[in-house]
Amino acid sequence: MKNWILLTLLFLGCSWAQAQHRRNVNFKYFGLTLHPKGDDNAELMPLNPDGKGYLVLNIGASVGYEHFIVPDKFSVKAIQAFYADCALRFAGFTHLGLRGVVFTLGRHSLNGGIGPTLVYRRNWSELEGYNVSTSFFGGDPEDKWQYKMIWYAGEFEYNYRLSDRTDFSVSFVPGYPDIMSLSFGVRYWLKEKI
Repeated sequence: MKNWILLTLLFLGCSWAQAQHRRNVNFKYFGLTLHPKGDDNAELMPLNPDGKGYLVLNIGASVGYEHFIVPDKFSVKAIQAFYADCALRFAGFTHLGLRGVVFTLGRHSLNGGIGPTLVYRRNWSELEGYNVSTSFFGGDPEDKWQYKMIWYAGEFEYNYRLSDRTDFSVSFVPGYPDIMSLSFGVRYWLKEKI
């Protein structure tokens, strides 16, 4: 039993040592929000072309850092985003999760991940006509912020290799049935440590 534990620790240690050289940062435009069932508060969303809240443009950005703990297989990723939400009010999310490479085919790759995410926004209760009964956010109407801790938030990330250290990257967050989001930008691989 001791030998198995030692072998496991040695394997993880070697993987960690190799993985410290596989780090990237990503910068993405955030993005596009999809409400699969529409939204009862669609009239509060100025960048809502269909008028029913199915598709809403957001204005903002996210920055992320990813560190591979097993080269080209598993990573840890942190993301911070700030944006104008569907009602053009300040919002953001903070995420930390584990990622796995689903496939790599030539210049294409797909990663999937899961982890806790804190989503927050300025309280919509201040907006005239806001229907609080359909909100998945926590917080009281008199609070300045609404928030939701999602313990199992997921993400799929498609990457297309543009050069040796730069990828075009698209992220899809499948928060069905309430909300799904799309963002796109670049993923930049940091130089390996010597």
